[in-house]
Amino acid sequence: MTTAYAECYDPTGARYGVPTFPWRMAPEGLATRRQLRARGLRPGGQDIAAQVMCLSRRTGQPRIAYLYEIARAKPVRTMTLAKWAAFDAMMIARRTCPRCRVERWYCIPRSLGICNECARD
Repeated sequence: MTTAYAECYDPTGARYGVPTFPWRMAPEGLATRRQLRARGLRPGGQDIAAQVMCLSRRTGQPRIAYLYEIARAKPVRTMTLAKWAAFDAMMIARRTCPRCRVERWYCIPRSLGICNECARD
């Protein structure tokens, strides 16, 4: 094992408080939130089972992804009509410029706070 892998390998959780594995070396039966979502699952309130860690090549800082047990994961909740309506209202608010009150086809950049056309003026 290289030094980076050795630093990220703590299967007992003695060093980091939770079992830690190098990137792509997690045991079977564990998945990240994204991996669960791709299977149509969610963590469902369970605690973190382990974590995957890798060191950034650029900064040397650790990057961590939490792992959850697939067997204890629950199915993703389906969207109700009320949730879809709330989602649509939220997206309209994100696309509406507070200065000119025009709904744009893109989300208003948070860095500007106004649409691109108003920012040019």
